[in-house]
Amino acid sequence: MKNILKVLFTICFLVIIAASCSKSDSQSTPELSFPAIKAAFGDNIDLNSLSNYSGQIKPAYIIKDNTGANPILNAKATLGRVLFYDKSLSVNNSVSCSSCHKQEFAFSDSALVSSAILGGVTARHSMRLVNSRFAVEQKFFWDERAASLELQTTQPMMDHSEMGFSGQNGRPAFSTLLTKLQGIPYYNELFKFAYNDVNVTESRLQECLAQFIRSIQSFDSKYDAGRVQVANDNQNFPNFTAEENSGKNLFITPPVFDANSSRIAGGVGCNACHNAPEFDIDPNSRNNGIIGVINGANRDLTVTRAPSLRDLTRVGGRVNSPMMHTGANRTVRAAINHYNTIALNQNQNPNLDARLAPNRIGQSLNLTENEVSALVAFLQTLSGTNVYTDKKWSDPFL
Repeated sequence: MKNILKVLFTICFLVIIAASCSKSDSQSTPELSFPAIKAAFGDNIDLNSLSNYSGQIKPAYIIKDNTGANPILNAKATLGRVLFYDKSLSVNNSVSCSSCHKQEFAFSDSALVSSAILGGVTARHSMRLVNSRFAVEQKFFWDERAASLELQTTQPMMDHSEMGFSGQNGRPAFSTLLTKLQGIPYYNELFKFAYNDVNVTESRLQECLAQFIRSIQSFDSKYDAGRVQVANDNQNFPNFTAEENSGKNLFITPPVFDANSSRIAGGVGCNACHNAPEFDIDPNSRNNGIIGVINGANRDLTVTRAPSLRDLTRVGGRVNSPMMHTGANRTVRAAINHYNTIALNQNQNPNLDARLAPNRIGQSLNLTENEVSALVAFLQTLSGTNVYTDKKWSDPFL
């Protein structure tokens, strides 16, 4: 009897200890309170349950990654999301990064030029930001003047016309923006959460914005559904139509030119500059035959940057934004036709990419209408759907 009582006592004692430990554990990690974030964003931002930016799945065949020394962390990407959509980053609280890079257009703008502060406009049309991380090219802006995505993120804030913190002609300097953000309660909570202090610095803005932008990825296209079923891009995709497979083969296969530069065999070689499966721009590309600027006749020979061709259109074929750095082409067919015939004029365009001047004369692909249609059909297979609706990339202020 004594032994039974001893066993029962031991069991009760262990149960009490276990309950006490469980209670202690639950009390040691209470949900943190963020009243300013709650007031500003409601349930759109929850620092106790962060959106997954860092652990997103990408296909095994996607191998390019320009993250470098700024890996994506959920806390900092969340802060980057708020910064991306916050109009407080402009001098008159009217423009944010998202004013030019809209989720509904694959983070580009359907307008030729985007709206800036005080009725102004941007000098160029806004480049798509989808899959910025998955590229060899690391420079940004159409003329590649930013050596990295980090450096690019704060330059529009300092631009006199775009967001206004230029320190010129009566406009406040960039330091004024840092002080302004430091005085906003939800940034105190966000920076404290991400960095353990409330200090707002340019390098922190760059770090967080770049992490958020690099998190924007699109790999749910018809192309991806086909690519995962084959060993390489040269094989026919089982889910493609005959026209789409024909367009893919034209895109990937280099052209063969005769002595007069008339294409006589092969494909059209788009892949030489826009390499599958990321479809990013070759960083060694030179001018593509477009030498003008938006709404003007000035020459521009330095432009070599281009976004990934992914989500050039939405499913169904609607173009997300004007194409080329001048926005000269409003349809995919028009963009293809630009590459069909390119004149070589050393005086007019001494920086033309050599791949567009075979045999040192102008390019003449001699594409048929059927070939153009096939290329259009293939490029439309690069369009996903999730990037346009995923909440973690959406406006938290709504």
